Amino acid sequence: MADYFEDFEVGAKQLTATAQVSEKAILDFARAFDPQPMHTDIQAAKNGPFHGLIASGWHTAALVMRLIAEARPFGDAQVLGLGVDELRWPHPVRPGDTIQSEMEIVAKRASESNPNYGIIGVRVTTRNQKGEVVMTHSPACWVRRRPSNT
Repeated sequence: MADYFEDFEVGAKQLTATAQVSEKAILDFARAFDPQPMHTDIQAAKNGPFHGLIASGWHTAALVMRLIAEARPFGDAQVLGLGVDELRWPHPVRPGDTIQSEMEIVAKRASESNPNYGIIGVRVTTRNQKGEVVMTHSPACWVRRRPSNT
């Protein structure tokens, strides 16, 4: 099991489990956190630009975060998220969709601020059951380096 920065390789990929998105979950999340008609009002959403109810992008992001956390792509390594670049929602998530994310390590480098850590860049692509990309993002993760024996 990977425990340290040195254990991870650029190009490594991992799939998460899947999550199905229900109409109720879309409505509940949006009413609490993103109360826009396309997310909270079925009739208004039908008449809107997406011609039906869609999940908030932030709902999708929260689901993806859960999928990634449960997949444990960094194994037993302690990881701190440093930020996310290029967050995009190219297709909406709709009631009944099933989503799954693929994570790929795209970069790694030593931390400039702390030599005990490295930074791993990940590209996450989330698709629905049709293979449509519903979210992409690129987190940077701070991962502990293997202690030296000197």
